[in-house]
Amino acid sequence: MSRLTISASMHTISSMLTKTIFSLCRSALGSPSYEADGVAIFQGDCLELMRRLPAEVVDLTVTSPPYNIGKEYENVLSLSQYLDWCEDWILEIHRLTKSDGAFWLNLGYLEVLGKGRAVPIPYLLWDRTPFYLIQEIVWNYGAGVACRSVFSPRNEKFLWYVKSATSYCFNLDDIRDPDVKYPNQKKNGKLKCNPLGKNPADVWQFPKVTSGKDRSSDERTPHPAQFPIAVIDRIVKCSSNKGDVILDPFIGSGTTAEVGLRNGRKVIGFEVNPSYVEIAGRRIDSYLERKKYAEAQAELALGI
Repeated sequence: MSRLTISASMHTISSMLTKTIFSLCRSALGSPSYEADGVAIFQGDCLELMRRLPAEVVDLTVTSPPYNIGKEYENVLSLSQYLDWCEDWILEIHRLTKSDGAFWLNLGYLEVLGKGRAVPIPYLLWDRTPFYLIQEIVWNYGAGVACRSVFSPRNEKFLWYVKSATSYCFNLDDIRDPDVKYPNQKKNGKLKCNPLGKNPADVWQFPKVTSGKDRSSDERTPHPAQFPIAVIDRIVKCSSNKGDVILDPFIGSGTTAEVGLRNGRKVIGFEVNPSYVEIAGRRIDSYLERKKYAEAQAELALGI
């Protein structure tokens, strides 16, 4: 059997498994609140919804839950209640994750009374999970709130967890940074740097999604806390493969869904706020329309 035949067979098997997983979700959860080819978003409490799904059906989870700091989409809890709640849904993500799967968790800062004004939430959660912590990634977003009595905050943390410490996906070549200072430098006649670029390292510099007159990002939606596509794109590419199933239990504006579709993944999302489900749905519809138009233009250019 040729490599091409093997590859086609594996793709067919992957597609069948993905359809089975989406069927399982529909059987367990009912009809999605929003559905497109490769995306299903269910409106409701993610903890309750995840508990109704079978184990080991997800390849990658990428999410950013509420920070418990009083935003419009939050019900503020005591610190102990908040951490217990986080532990509960993280345990469910672990149950749903395949044996070689990954979990990327983004969280900001909160005040711990008597201890600190801006304590990184990941530092309060890193060991309250059965996942294995591979690395902390620092996202430096360049611009933000200006402060007078402390340094102006310009970063958030990602914790990169895996289910198995020895068997997990890391597609370095898919995310290499081509911005190399000396790309043609050699040692003993061999290039010192990979032709595709360098390892991006553990500090990522991507701008936030901005809002406001004359400064709003092109990808801006009405959601008040939106991830930039570039950040999630790097995570999806490095920690999953085409055809994989991605979960976002706090899908918000739908960035994970759009990035998943852009990269040939399937996405399951949960969102408790029905208005945010609508925002995500409109965003995905808009992306699919743009994609359809671009494909039609490409066919015209080729004379198909």
